[in-house]
Amino acid sequence: MTEASYLREKLESISPTERVERIVVQRFAVPLLQALGFDELEIREEFETGCGQVDLAARKNGDPEDIFLRSPKNPYLLLEAKSRAVNLREGSYYRDAVYQIESYLLAKNCKSAKWGIITNANNIQLWRKHGKVVHPATANLDISSDNIESIVRNLRDKIENYERALTVCVYNNKGGVGKTTTVINLAAALATKGKKVLVVDFDSQGDLTGSLGVTPGKITLTQCLKDPKIDVHAIVQTYRLEGKRIIFSIFEIFDRLKGKQSTLPIFDIIPRDPELETLTDSRAVAYIPKGTRRLRDLIAPLRNEYDYILIDCPTQWLYFSQSGVFAADVILIPTRPDDLSSLNNAARVITQFIPETARSRQDGGPRTLPIFFNGVPSSGSENTIKRAHDEIDEIVSQERSMNLLPYFRPKPKKGNEDKYIFRIPEYAVIKTAAFEGVPAVFKRRRVLECYQSLAREYFIDE
Repeated sequence: MTEASYLREKLESISPTERVERIVVQRFAVPLLQALGFDELEIREEFETGCGQVDLAARKNGDPEDIFLRSPKNPYLLLEAKSRAVNLREGSYYRDAVYQIESYLLAKNCKSAKWGIITNANNIQLWRKHGKVVHPATANLDISSDNIESIVRNLRDKIENYERALTVCVYNNKGGVGKTTTVINLAAALATKGKKVLVVDFDSQGDLTGSLGVTPGKITLTQCLKDPKIDVHAIVQTYRLEGKRIIFSIFEIFDRLKGKQSTLPIFDIIPRDPELETLTDSRAVAYIPKGTRRLRDLIAPLRNEYDYILIDCPTQWLYFSQSGVFAADVILIPTRPDDLSSLNNAARVITQFIPETARSRQDGGPRTLPIFFNGVPSSGSENTIKRAHDEIDEIVSQERSMNLLPYFRPKPKKGNEDKYIFRIPEYAVIKTAAFEGVPAVFKRRRVLECYQSLAREYFIDE
């Protein structure tokens, strides 16, 4: 009997209304992990994560002295099980389970964990951890005796063929919030942390390409979109910067270069080309195969070559922005505290555009990260922030389709709501750097520290 067949047999042995969680753990969850390739010495029950006990943890044993069952440390996969009586299809129990697996994956004893599973033997969902980001790797799937073998194959394939990159689309349905500036400086800040980054300029206006002084090569992004036979590597360029254009010591930032190069490779870029501007929604549908799905397919071969892929796209919810959001694992939403419209449009993105994209993708993604304040003015900032928080209170209280609080207030406390929202201060150099073809993080150390803090806040676990 194969492991998958054995798992199907165990699944059928559990009552459809089983209320005892332990039975789901023993009869389904443990055999599931075995079907995913872990043996009994590689599975540990009631693993202490540092913020509570997860039902099961697993990792491959390294050598005879490193048996996970006897030495429970450095888990690779966590599984949280519920009874079949708990509704994990939707609603509050599902949201609580998602919060639980995310908390466990990010706990102090689980730094090595890459995967999380929530299941009640009726439903199952795989979650992936990349740095500080936990996002769906599959949709929330219905389980049956007929499909459990295919589900196991799908989960095992994802776990064993782990993709390196996290794809991030920086988007708000409001202009003037610093989307392009965020992409450029976040990419550069991640590079200073030793991360390999690809930037995709998917805005037909090409502000990102222009501000970095990059020009497309003989083969362009538009050609690549239209012709799936073209190798995407042909349009990837490297953005380099002369060391003398960085005003503080380059060796403190790029120690690995040892000062041997006069120009520093900062990150790679897929630049916009002039023909991209001719692709209206109707022309995109006519000339680009798969429409808004094409960008996701285009960058797929690159996902094992980078740590982060950052996508810049325009404001309007049309072909380019829809494509950028569709291609992403997570969406990062910049807002301005002095532009209340940017807060309302962020809510629109969260409640309408991202759920619309998720329904189209049907793989659980993309996931929305909490908003941040971009360009906080130095004078009168507290009054500005207060007005922004008053507007957020109104937005959250009026929204009935979903709870917006986690997206606007990521650190709430019972009885004493924490109104913390990450801030990037307003610096003149951030605007002027665009005219010099240099990311602002290399013009002023304080700006670099701000964007490194942004990277730590959302992405890097250090």
